[in-house]
Amino acid sequence: MSPDDYRIEAFDYHLPPELVAQQPLARRDDSRLLALDRASGAVSHHAFRDLPDLLRRGDLLVVNRSRVRNARLLGRLSGGGAAEILLVRQHDPDVWEALVRPGRRLRPGAVVTVAPGFGVRIEPEAEGASGGPTRRVRLLLDGTDAHAALERYGHVPLPPYIRRPDVASDRERYQTVYARETGSVAAPTAGLHFTPELLARLAERGIEKAELVLHVGPGTFRPVEVQDVRQHRVQPEGFKIPDSVAESFSRTRANGGRVIAVGTTVTRALESALDPDGRLRRGDGETELVVVPGFRFRAVDALVTNFHLPRSSLLLLVAAFAGRERVLRVYAEAARLRYRFYSYGDAMLVV
Repeated sequence: MSPDDYRIEAFDYHLPPELVAQQPLARRDDSRLLALDRASGAVSHHAFRDLPDLLRRGDLLVVNRSRVRNARLLGRLSGGGAAEILLVRQHDPDVWEALVRPGRRLRPGAVVTVAPGFGVRIEPEAEGASGGPTRRVRLLLDGTDAHAALERYGHVPLPPYIRRPDVASDRERYQTVYARETGSVAAPTAGLHFTPELLARLAERGIEKAELVLHVGPGTFRPVEVQDVRQHRVQPEGFKIPDSVAESFSRTRANGGRVIAVGTTVTRALESALDPDGRLRRGDGETELVVVPGFRFRAVDALVTNFHLPRSSLLLLVAAFAGRERVLRVYAEAARLRYRFYSYGDAMLVV
């Protein structure tokens, strides 16, 4: 590949604004599904509920069971003025890293009142802090615990391209049906299309499901700001590979089945946890993996994913998996056919 193939401009595309999905569909598996064969380049169009017909007995679907936290806090400063806190990483029960705005007014000591008996104070930076985009904040709670306060007063952290306030239904629809362990600041959106009925049909077809955990951090929002995408970096994200996932992975590979990652988070966790001998490490780990074209995929054979933003690290990963020119051509076809894009949009299957 030439240096020009790694320029961020090479991962740009035009999308009509009206194709950015603002609402989820009434039924999750009514989403459309574009299937791409990365060997031949053949494209076909389906409903997401057709997924069992596109997979094979003995395949393994690996999903991310992380649950999105109601991490967006809206409040007011003591001197007046609105403020927003997005909790991204917990240090102890009441101390967090957070993205804040307006940053120029939220200096150490400032207090944002979220609700009666619930405030957030900006703390001094810890010694040795990197000076990155996050701040240390302390939750000020009057007679309640942090989990209960966030459940009651926190908002669903919808991405900024969804240009509306969150509503009560987002608390259910911006979660996968198998979400179990709270810790993400964004949904693993490839999994939003699954229903209990679809999962049951997949199991009946002999397609196994395994669940790992990767808590999505603020890096998912971070744009690629470097000219050479190989220089892009993300903050570490913790993941957990249960014994059952490692066992299912080994059994699938031994039996000639395919490992199908549901989403970029699963892809990064599996590729980060694969030993040189091809065995999947079980237990806890961290990943800072940024996947760009030229990456050699060793753990993942197929990918279920949504349509991603231009110039994003998520698009880089899909382009690495299926080829940049092919992916951009498919995206153009999806736009022409009025597919719905991004978190609440439609899906792709790359096999």
